[in-house]
Amino acid sequence: MTSAEIMMNSTKYSYFILSSYFDVGLFKYLCFMIIMCFYVVILCTNVLLIVVICMNRSLHEPMYLFLCSLFVNELFGSSGLFPFLLVQILSDIHTVSAPLCFLQIFCVYCYGSIEFTNLAVMSYDRYLAICYPLQYNTRMTFNKVAMLIGVTWIFPVLAILVLISLSARLQLCGNVIDRVYCGNYSIVKLACSDTRVNNIYGLLYTVISIIVPLVLIFFSYMKILRVCFSGSKQTRQKAVSTCTPHLASLLNFSFASCFQILQSRFNMSNVPNMLGIFLSLYFLTCQPLFTPVLYGLNISKIRIICKRILCGKM
Repeated sequence: MTSAEIMMNSTKYSYFILSSYFDVGLFKYLCFMIIMCFYVVILCTNVLLIVVICMNRSLHEPMYLFLCSLFVNELFGSSGLFPFLLVQILSDIHTVSAPLCFLQIFCVYCYGSIEFTNLAVMSYDRYLAICYPLQYNTRMTFNKVAMLIGVTWIFPVLAILVLISLSARLQLCGNVIDRVYCGNYSIVKLACSDTRVNNIYGLLYTVISIIVPLVLIFFSYMKILRVCFSGSKQTRQKAVSTCTPHLASLLNFSFASCFQILQSRFNMSNVPNMLGIFLSLYFLTCQPLFTPVLYGLNISKIRIICKRILCGKM
């Protein structure tokens, strides 16, 4: 096909059609209630932990400040999906305007990048606390904490803005997205113009936002394990108590992200439709619910303060 023919067949669509939704009849109200309950629990648990950390000076330590950043990101990511999902469940026509679609891509992709970067920063914090306990306070100063949190948020936002600007300029030959929410690569696949720049930047973005944080996390835990095996029983117990929630959260999110990448890049027609929808939503539903429950139950300082607040309200 010549470039002239491509331009004739392409256009700038003002909306996209989400084709993964299907008619479930009156069950849509049950689905709506289930999703609403998920969202309310996510909001309550994350807001509770953010308030607990912000209002208690005893928790104004690097580890808890990084946790607070993580909980804010869980709210940000889930809010980029749940209100949109609730509207779509009750709607008979599953369309989304192009600006709203790109806004959702911004929220979802920022959430994923910030989550991995935040987990990498937390692993670095645990590495300093366990491997250099006597020098921890001089190495992890308030200014350094502020800088790390700033990088955790600012860099992903700038990277996603570039990603979206590249996708928004594409000439599209269709507007049907085979998902229940908007994804950047789903739009790139609709393009009939040259997408080499998008593909190269997308690969670079994946490496920087996922592979690099995972390498840093792996390096930090190799150092932690070496200290644990050569250290005392008390050192090993401290490492296990502080690193277990972080590792569990990392493994859970890595699994969800892995499926997201596979689903967007490869043909998943052999996967049952309901399973595909569940796994695509797992990325944005279970992690925001899993993380606050995991940390709230496993970190004694947070657990004790949460009990006091809840008992005081009761």
